[in-house]
Amino acid sequence: MTDALRPMTRQRLYEQVLERLRQYVTDGGLRAGDRLPPERDLAQRLGVSRASVKQAIVVLEVQGLVEARHGGGTYLVRDSLDVEPVERMVERRRRLPDVLEAREALETKLAELAAERRTEDDLAAMRSALAVMAEEIDAGGHGVEGDRLFHAAVTAAAHSGLLAEFMRSIAQQIAESRTESLRQPGRPGRSLAQHRAILDAVAARQPRQAAAAMRRHVRTVAKVRLLDWDPEDER
Repeated sequence: MTDALRPMTRQRLYEQVLERLRQYVTDGGLRAGDRLPPERDLAQRLGVSRASVKQAIVVLEVQGLVEARHGGGTYLVRDSLDVEPVERMVERRRRLPDVLEAREALETKLAELAAERRTEDDLAAMRSALAVMAEEIDAGGHGVEGDRLFHAAVTAAAHSGLLAEFMRSIAQQIAESRTESLRQPGRPGRSLAQHRAILDAVAARQPRQAAAAMRRHVRTVAKVRLLDWDPEDER
């Protein structure tokens, strides 16, 4: 059934602030590293409360578009504010816990099986994936492709056709959770280190240690600002 006639929603005030900020950055030619005006100044110039400005800044932080430095202002991370629609963020926030729960259940078992069944070719694929991720991070990226390759290599190393099919069935949702996690401050380097711990356990044929390392990793992946964000909080 079509979703076109779902109930209309009133645009939140902070969503209007987001659009004004996007326009301000574009019109002003601001670039990554440039500082936005203080929240108090933005509130006065836009004629809104500081709470509305603050919520807009939180949305930009969740999307990895700005960095709010404690006591030091808010700075652009990218050259533009191409903001994801809030309703799409709300939908991702709604389904993310289920995706993370499924990932923990599936990938913990996959790591355990990989430690039991891996071949030298499997280990080579995992090491290659980590090399790609390290290169991406060194170049200033988030390591998304290397992360994808590593988890795919672990899945392949488990040599379980049915579990691999389950992973393929939620590939899009996994990709969303990966992107969400890797744009958290400091997360790419931490994820790379956790991947290396998983690889070490798999290479040493230590199933329990591999499963535990994967469980720790997926629980780290679950720590994202999106889940702490309240889209209705404009106090």
